[in-house]
Amino acid sequence: MNTTPSKTTDLSTTDTPADDPGKSTADAAVTEDPTVTAAPAEATDEAEDDDLESDEPDPFTEARHGVGAGATAVVSAALGVVALTGAWSGRVAAERETLMGQIQTAGGSSAAQQISEIYGDAWHTTALVNGVFAVLALLVGAFVLARPAFGTPATRPQPAWIRAVALAGIALGTLGVLISAGMYFDLFLSLPEAGTPAG
Repeated sequence: MNTTPSKTTDLSTTDTPADDPGKSTADAAVTEDPTVTAAPAEATDEAEDDDLESDEPDPFTEARHGVGAGATAVVSAALGVVALTGAWSGRVAAERETLMGQIQTAGGSSAAQQISEIYGDAWHTTALVNGVFAVLALLVGAFVLARPAFGTPATRPQPAWIRAVALAGIALGTLGVLISAGMYFDLFLSLPEAGTPAG
């Protein structure tokens, strides 16, 4: 008669959920939220990434500046070549001066005046046009070399080939200015002189 109550008490003690360690651990794991503690760490990582991106230079902006400087340097060198070889605009201006000289001397003039009006003015006009191209080459090349010293400083130095081409433009421009000045002031070749008529 004493065996029945003991069985009921044993069953009640073994089936109590409060004494089950596995069930209490599972309930604690379900109630915990892992995103609550991970959220501040993710936010901090994103803020650090934004700071690093803001400190890094924009490669597209630097590429645009490099392309502009390189193109300007090439233009400087091209202007220097044109100043030495002559441009079509100089030939057109010289032909115009020749035509005007022929018109002015058509009514009769001395040989010296014909030489000055037809040949001398065209020669000087060609030298003047070439000198303008030479000055432009000199100024554009100097601008390319001096540009990094002004405005917003670049994070990277100017490429060596840009400086080399700009220096070539300056050298060609300087040489063109000297040659044009010598042509304009008849330092290299003087105008032909009219011969004295036979008496």
